[in-house]
Amino acid sequence: MMKRIALFSILLVAGNISLRAQTVPSATTGRFSVVAGGTASVFQPDFIDNSSGWTYICLQFCGTSSAVYEFYPAAQNSKYPLFGAGAFVDLKFTRWIQLEAEARWLRFNQYEGAHQDHYLVGPRVPLRQFGKATVYAKALVGFGKMTFDSLGDRGTFTAFAGGGGIDYKLTKKISIRAIDVEYQEWPKWGNSSVSPYGASVGISYKIY
Repeated sequence: MMKRIALFSILLVAGNISLRAQTVPSATTGRFSVVAGGTASVFQPDFIDNSSGWTYICLQFCGTSSAVYEFYPAAQNSKYPLFGAGAFVDLKFTRWIQLEAEARWLRFNQYEGAHQDHYLVGPRVPLRQFGKATVYAKALVGFGKMTFDSLGDRGTFTAFAGGGGIDYKLTKKISIRAIDVEYQEWPKWGNSSVSPYGASVGISYKIY
């Protein structure tokens, strides 16, 4: 009888240890983490960057030599895609509750001084895991800044963005952002709207 009790006790302890070993990994996958990284981007600004692309609207005294006009930039694909650098921070609260904040400064390959900056934040959702690669989607909101010409004409506009990409883990701390694609909508842009879109690659480091 004592042997049976001892054997039962040993099996009970072993089973308890086994259960704890199985539950620890699932608990750690939901731990809070902070990842920060940098990117290189190419974007179509969706802006015709020369004087012939501006819209002229008569405000008063139309049809006379004293006519007063207001000028609006025109939305149209540019022949000069913008290049630039960016930064992002990913906050992971749980498996499905994550947040991404990003900033992008598109300052290279300007034509006549036209360029953009993007500042966005919103939820990030991991869709699928393939080994060390994670496919994700994101929906962001924020604002974009645009300088229209070399004279310094500029504006700040509300921006919405949707997109996604692939992160590939190199080490426990370091990941490669293999691709990130994004489509934006600036609904109130002068008397029109503008839709910049582009792609980025980068690298990130897990801070916590």
